Amino acid sequence: MLWSLVTSKGGETLGQSAAAVVPIFFVIVVSSVFIQWGRSEEEEVEEEDDSSSTCPLKMESGDDSVLRSRCKSTPKKISFSDLDSSIDGDSSPGEHRQGSGDNHITSNGKIEVEHVISRKLQLKRKAEFLKSDLMHQFNSQVNDFVDSLIEESASLEPAPVPAVFSPPLLDKEKSKLRNFRPPHGQGKQFVSRRSLLDELFEVNHIRTIYHMFIAVLILFIFSTLVVDFIDEGRLVLDFDLLVYAFGQFPLVVCTWICMFLTVLVVPYTLFHLWSQTQSGSHPRWYTLLFGSLFLLYQALGLGFLPTYVVVTNSMPPASCFIIILEQVRLMMKVHSFVRETVPRVLTWAKEKKSPSPVVPQVSQYIYFLFAPTLIYRDKYPRNPVIRWGYVATKLLQVLGCLFYAYYVFVRLCIPQFRSVSLQLFDLKAMVLCVFNSILPGVLVLFLGFFAFLHCWLNAFAEMLCFADRMFYKDWWNSTSFANYYRTWNVVVHDWLYYYVYRDFLWVSQKRFRAAAMLFVFTISAVVHEYILAICFGFFYPVLFCLFMCFGMMFNFILHDQRKGPIWNIIMWTSLFLGQGVIICLYSHEWYAQLYCPLKEPSFLELLKPRSWTCQQGLMGDIGRP
Repeated sequence: MLWSLVTSKGGETLGQSAAAVVPIFFVIVVSSVFIQWGRSEEEEVEEEDDSSSTCPLKMESGDDSVLRSRCKSTPKKISFSDLDSSIDGDSSPGEHRQGSGDNHITSNGKIEVEHVISRKLQLKRKAEFLKSDLMHQFNSQVNDFVDSLIEESASLEPAPVPAVFSPPLLDKEKSKLRNFRPPHGQGKQFVSRRSLLDELFEVNHIRTIYHMFIAVLILFIFSTLVVDFIDEGRLVLDFDLLVYAFGQFPLVVCTWICMFLTVLVVPYTLFHLWSQTQSGSHPRWYTLLFGSLFLLYQALGLGFLPTYVVVTNSMPPASCFIIILEQVRLMMKVHSFVRETVPRVLTWAKEKKSPSPVVPQVSQYIYFLFAPTLIYRDKYPRNPVIRWGYVATKLLQVLGCLFYAYYVFVRLCIPQFRSVSLQLFDLKAMVLCVFNSILPGVLVLFLGFFAFLHCWLNAFAEMLCFADRMFYKDWWNSTSFANYYRTWNVVVHDWLYYYVYRDFLWVSQKRFRAAAMLFVFTISAVVHEYILAICFGFFYPVLFCLFMCFGMMFNFILHDQRKGPIWNIIMWTSLFLGQGVIICLYSHEWYAQLYCPLKEPSFLELLKPRSWTCQQGLMGDIGRP
C-alpha cells in the first residue's frame, strides 16, 4: 500500500525518495545478516574449542589402540589483544605455538582456532561500524521520506494513475496527468498528535533546561528587588512598564469584539447568499458582485478601521499588538474559509449532483474562528476530554513568560538604551549596541516562541479538544534557513504554502518557482513590517531588509543540502546576530522618537529614521519609559 502511494501521480518526489531509501535498506539488511552469520560461526568454533579442551581426548596409534586421557586444563576466554597479535604473527603447518598454555598446537596445515575467531571478530567489528553509519543515513532518509509522504499523501488520487498492463497513453492524456491538480479541498492533512515540547518535557534532561530558565527568572526578580531597595530604600512592586504597555485595555476589548462580530456575520452571510445564486441565471455577475463586496469588507472592515482606531487613539505597544495581530489572524482565517469552500460550490454548479450546494454550518465556521489553525476544514481530529489542569498550567506559563519579558526589558534593555540613545549613533555605537542586545534578543525570541506557539496555542487547542498540536517542529535542529522557515511557525507556514506558494504555481502553471518563493518572502516581510510600524508608531524597515536581503540570501546559501553540526552552529549564530540587530535598532529608534520629536513633520521626515540625527541636548520632558 505504501509503495502504491509512492508511485501514484503526484508522488514523483516520494518515489525518488523511496528509490534513495531502498538501496540503503538493502545494504543494512545484508550487513545485519552478515553480522549474525559471523556470530553463529564464532559460537560454533568456540564450542569446538571447548569440546577439544574439556572433553576426553581420543588418540589413535598405529596399532589402532585407543588411549583415553582426561584434559586437566580449563578453557580460557581469548581477549581481543591476543587475537590481534595472533593475526599479525606468521603461522605455518606443524608450528608449535608457545604462550601461556591456552593456545593449541596445530598440524597437517590446519588453521589455528584463534586465527579464525580473530578474523571473524574483526569482520564483525567492521560490519557493525558499517551498519551504524548506514543506519544514520537510513534514518535521515526515512525522516525526509515520511515527512514528504505525510504532506503529499492527501493530494494523491489513484484514478489518474494507469494500470501496469494498460496500453500506452496518448500525448494528450500524458499532458493531463502532468498538469493534474488536486481538488481545492485536499491540502493539509490534520492528524491527532502532541506538541513536540510536551513530549520532550517528559525527559528529565530536557525538563532540567526548563528549570534553568525558571532559575534565571528568579535571579532577575531578586536582582530587580535588590537594586530597587538600594536605590529607593524600599521594595518597588508597581510594574509600571506592564501598566503602560497594556494601557487602554477596555478600548482593546471593545475593538476586538467589533472585529470578531463582523467576521462572524459578514463573510459567512456573503458566502451563503452567493452560493444560492449559482443555481440561477447570470452566476458570473453575482460572483463579481459578491466578490467585490467581500474584498471591500477585507480592505475597509478588517484592514482600515482597526488600524484607524489604533493610530488615532495612540495605543501603547502591547495593546497595539493585540489588535493588529488579531486583525491579521482574522483576515487570514476569512481568506482560508472562502478559499476552501468556494470551489465546492463551483463544482456543484458544474456537476449538479445534489439539489443544493453543501454549505458549512455556522457552528463549523465559529469553531474554525477559535481553532488554533489557519486552514479551514469542516471537521478536525478531536480529543474526547478536556484537561482543565493542563489548560491552567499553560495559561500560567503564558503569564510567567510575560513577567519574564518584563524583567528582561527592565534589567537588560531600558538601562542600556536610555544612555545610548542620548549619543550620536555612529558605527562604533551601533556595533557595541548590537552585541549588547544579543542576550535580551535571544531571551525575547525564546519567550515569544514558548509563550505563544506552545503555551497559548496548546491552551486553546485543549479547550476546543483540537487534537492536531503540531504548531511547530524541531526548528532548533535546523541546519538550513529553508528548514528553519518551515519549522519555526508551522501554523503560518501552512497558510503561506497552500494559499500563496501553491496557488502562485497553479496560476503560473508551475513555471516560476523562484518567483513564487520571492512572492512568499515579500508578503511575509511586508506584513511583519506593517505590524511593527503600526505598533511602534514609526517606520523603520529593519525587519523588512533582514527578510528580503539576508533572509533570501541565507535561504539559498543555507539550503536543505547542508547537513552536519557546523551548519546548525552557523544557523544559530546568524539567528543570534539578527535578534541583536532587531532589538538594538528598534530600541534605539524608539528612544530617539521620544528624545527628538518633530514639531511639524513632513512625509519624508516621517520616513527618515530619527536615530540617525538625534543628538544629546534635544531631549525634552518625557512621560513614557
